[in-house]
Amino acid sequence: MEDLLITAEKIRSMEIRGAGRIAVAASQALRDYARTLKDLNIEDFNTKVEEAAKVLVDTRPTAVSLPNAVALSKRHSADNVQDAIEEIVSNSDSFIKNATEALDKIGWIGAQRIRDGDVIMTHCNSHAAISIIKTAFDQGKDISVIATESRPRRQGFITIKELSDYGIPTTLIVDSAVRLTMKDVDIVVVGADSISVNGALINKVGTSQLALAAQEARKNVIVAAETYKFSPNTLLGEMVEIEDRSSDEVIDAEILAGLPNVKVKNPSFDVTPAEYIDLIITEVGAIPPVMAFTIIRDYLGLSPI
Repeated sequence: MEDLLITAEKIRSMEIRGAGRIAVAASQALRDYARTLKDLNIEDFNTKVEEAAKVLVDTRPTAVSLPNAVALSKRHSADNVQDAIEEIVSNSDSFIKNATEALDKIGWIGAQRIRDGDVIMTHCNSHAAISIIKTAFDQGKDISVIATESRPRRQGFITIKELSDYGIPTTLIVDSAVRLTMKDVDIVVVGADSISVNGALINKVGTSQLALAAQEARKNVIVAAETYKFSPNTLLGEMVEIEDRSSDEVIDAEILAGLPNVKVKNPSFDVTPAEYIDLIITEVGAIPPVMAFTIIRDYLGLSPI
């Protein structure tokens, strides 16, 4: 359990960040933990797996990739521990393999929407969004990128380094410059932490302002999202919880202590309505937001969890 707890803490502290990376790390941790339970009976095994699953899922409430990865990895139909372990290991290995392959497929499908000469705006740090940008660049398209800082954690710094190292011309802007800069943009490409049944996007806070500015400027917004980022629980009307993080990420605790009439809100995510999104690029194809239900039903293969 110690290794699983270490992984859980890395997810909670954002040492492991990004919806896809969180999902893969959680699946690996649960798989490896299940292997240590071979001497238990099946009832105790199932109890331990469920306890471990809860520890992982509770670390980050918003990124649905985490509970989806855990649910897909832990399910089994075995009545003995050895077979249960084999099923969980197989589930996890398949999930990780599919997650890796999904990025390449999303990159290829999404790159078809990028034209030669396009200026692309992106936000935060999304492997799926970056896969689209890199694939378009690999196709020989003369593109450039405008990336936001993505405060307060400044994940945009990770994005600009990755794109710069790849040879892609990139401009960094502060988050509040999005509307001003949108006039220079041809298309917006962002990732996803969760997508609800009505096609709404839950992503890094600030994403909705990109989409709103893009709509005003008549620029297309495409979302790069693996199918495991769609939320089964929203089928039953459940809202995706928006994670509030520590004020320490925004302002030094000593400074805040000297401001007794000030409080800090630090939401990590916001909600972009489906009507601001032109397409969602998944590994199974490009879909309009209204088809989110189909992805949950036909491809994710999960009931509400």
